[in-house]
Amino acid sequence: MNRVAIVTGAASGIGLACAERLAADGMKVVLADVNEKAGAGHAKRLGGTFVAADLTSRDGCLKLAEASLKAHGTVHVLVNNAGFQHVSPIEDFPEDQWERMLSLMLTAPFLLTRYCWPAMKRQKWGRVVNIASIHALVASPFKVGYICAKHGLIGLTRTAALEGGEHGITVNAVCPAYVRTPLVDSQIADQAKANRMSPDEVIEKIMLAPAAVKRLIEPREVADFVAYLCGDAAGVITGAALTMDLGWTAR
Repeated sequence: MNRVAIVTGAASGIGLACAERLAADGMKVVLADVNEKAGAGHAKRLGGTFVAADLTSRDGCLKLAEASLKAHGTVHVLVNNAGFQHVSPIEDFPEDQWERMLSLMLTAPFLLTRYCWPAMKRQKWGRVVNIASIHALVASPFKVGYICAKHGLIGLTRTAALEGGEHGITVNAVCPAYVRTPLVDSQIADQAKANRMSPDEVIEKIMLAPAAVKRLIEPREVADFVAYLCGDAAGVITGAALTMDLGWTAR
């Protein structure tokens, strides 16, 4: 398989697991992150390329797309994964954090999809996978910026899917519950502070309370699902918000 994949937020967590799995499947992977040391090291290990880009800016998104197209001539797969979390009540939620969250987790996926779209149309084949969250479908307190960005990402997913279908492009969102990543580790600490709980109580009483399966998801499990969506076998799946939610939404 001589396909090219861009993965954002690829220096750790879900993004790194996706880059590793897609590389193992034979794709040429472009890893993007602001963590240059870790990202470059992983790219070298995987035989891919690394682009240091701040995706909260239009220039950063354009830099990533142009570097990928210059290096490989096209893009087949785009995995929009980069993100971060901030936990606080609405009345205390910093305005700059709101703007950064929407820029990184909603505007950047739109821009990167837009920049990669012509190449995907020309080759009549493309896969866009947006790493959303169960919080793209349901809400929790103290996470207004994250939840609004992820809800918007579902709208982007559905609209792009409708436009891409006739061109062989599928667009889907993966909506996992809590995944064992550095981002979730920081959320545990933030939630503990906001709710005046211990970290163990946060995991038990907040993160896993709605779940039927009482454990955190592993990054490689998300990556396996993403890899399926990026293959030919998933050509009839598009416009979907696909849950990996441990049974959260079964209630």
